[in-house]
Amino acid sequence: MSAHNQHQTLHPIREFIDDQALAEKLRFAPDSGLIQLFENRMLLVHGFSLAALRRELIERLGLDKTREMFTRLGYQQGVADARSLIESEGGQTDTKLAMLPRLRELQGFVRNQAVDRMHFNEQTGDFWGDYYWQSSWEADAHLQHYSISGIPACWMMTGYACGATTTIMGRPILWREVECVAMGHARCRVVGQPLDECDDSAEHLKFLQIEDFVAAPGRRPPPRQDKGFQLADISSLPDLVGASASFNAAVHLLKRVAPTDATVLLKGESGVGKERFSKTLHAIGPRADKPMISVNCAAIPADLVEAELFGVEKGAFTGATVSRPGRFERADGGTLFLDEIASLPLHAQGKLLRVLQEGEVERVGDIRVRAVDVRIVAAANRNLRDEVKAGRFREDLFYRLNVFPIEIPPLRERREDLPLMVSVFVKRYSQRFNKVIKGITQRASEALWAYEWPGNVRELENIIERAVILADNDANIDLHHLFSGDEDNLEILFKLGPDGELTRSGRGEPSAAADIRVTEHPLPSVGGGSRDGLIASFLDTFGSLETMETSVLDYALAQSGGNLSAAARLLKMTRAQFEYRLKKYRQLQRSH
Repeated sequence: MSAHNQHQTLHPIREFIDDQALAEKLRFAPDSGLIQLFENRMLLVHGFSLAALRRELIERLGLDKTREMFTRLGYQQGVADARSLIESEGGQTDTKLAMLPRLRELQGFVRNQAVDRMHFNEQTGDFWGDYYWQSSWEADAHLQHYSISGIPACWMMTGYACGATTTIMGRPILWREVECVAMGHARCRVVGQPLDECDDSAEHLKFLQIEDFVAAPGRRPPPRQDKGFQLADISSLPDLVGASASFNAAVHLLKRVAPTDATVLLKGESGVGKERFSKTLHAIGPRADKPMISVNCAAIPADLVEAELFGVEKGAFTGATVSRPGRFERADGGTLFLDEIASLPLHAQGKLLRVLQEGEVERVGDIRVRAVDVRIVAAANRNLRDEVKAGRFREDLFYRLNVFPIEIPPLRERREDLPLMVSVFVKRYSQRFNKVIKGITQRASEALWAYEWPGNVRELENIIERAVILADNDANIDLHHLFSGDEDNLEILFKLGPDGELTRSGRGEPSAAADIRVTEHPLPSVGGGSRDGLIASFLDTFGSLETMETSVLDYALAQSGGNLSAAARLLKMTRAQFEYRLKKYRQLQRSH
């Protein structure tokens, strides 16, 4: 199908760009040493120094690794800019898409010229874009240092385009550089379309894999053959998907500790994927061909913990009709995953400590000691230091387990990974239920971003599974398919009532549950609720804009119970914007 025919059902973005509107988002404050774009801190960096860094990384890490790193960096920048546009421009998709190329021009990276400007369909998620890139700093830098290249060189720009359009469209959009000045072409050219429509997507997705054992959307990671990492069974690996900085940090630590026998403590909220991390750790480590045994400490009755962990001899107690090994013996030579370790009773904690120290177990009712060689991976969704202080967890056992802690971030702190994970889960459950799901609508994507995710990745997977079941075949997942299980997905907003009092209401049409009057920290009411009267009342009460804004920030923080993300959403701000303003006013208060 030709590009022209393919796009007849898609809407083109508007051509007019309001440069003044964009300029208002950029603020220079030299007296405070700050440059801000959408209230995100920016830096004016010498292009030649960034090019020099690029060259040094290529020489130290190799071309492929540096390409992945720069593309991933651009992806994260694209996500950040797209989120800022979404929050400032509301629901106008064409406006947001149109501003993206101009925004990158404003940042000095490239000059965009549309060959076939971006086309999209909000409901189906269909997308197409075709652009020339002129004056690319990356292509020029590559030519200067290496002359003609065999591969495209505009890595940050390609990553930026992928991250920005993926965030706005709510489904993975892949941009490929098909021509590049660094390769000898007259100009650079990129084409963008949904990931699942790209036949050669595999070679372009490496930047989303911080390590080879991390899966990219739409494909399994390949077996890795280099020393220290021989994957015994690639099909047994769980899907670890993500490109966010916090996710990548956890994956780096996983790789560091995998080749060793060190005890690992996985920390994080319930549902963040601790078991997936533990299985991956086992699969990429030296014990991959040995058994991995998992035990949920919270699911074992207190009086059976010792028998489950250490085994039992026949006749040890009523009902023990046969001898059987415990989890330690079954994991001999391999890995034992102790999930929810904080739930282990104190008496069992002491015996577990002895096993870890001595490397031997004694079955319940037996006098014989059996040597075991087991790697311990423990997981806790409660802070073990706090449990130690409260007397519920042994301090000596904590220090024995806390050899190599890895903090797995909650989903609300890695929202930029949502489109990637949604793509993986939609494909998984579409295949399981023998359905064809085209994608996810933008309003559904926005709802997923706004949701707080108390159940983390586990909750996301369950919601997508439900949505695939409810969605019609050969259709898209929409908002009503997602939150049909009593999830509280209403973003809290300020709303001025007719009596001039500030109320809290849900996103869109307020529901009875969402329309709650704020009484704990009342703001001044004004008869009739007129704008001028309200402003006059605010000024009389607070005296200055600084005091007023500080009071609003404190109010939002109090209403959200100290949760910065929730407080930011209460004020329709990003967490970064909220933290910046809070820090700024706190510093002003201290200086006064």
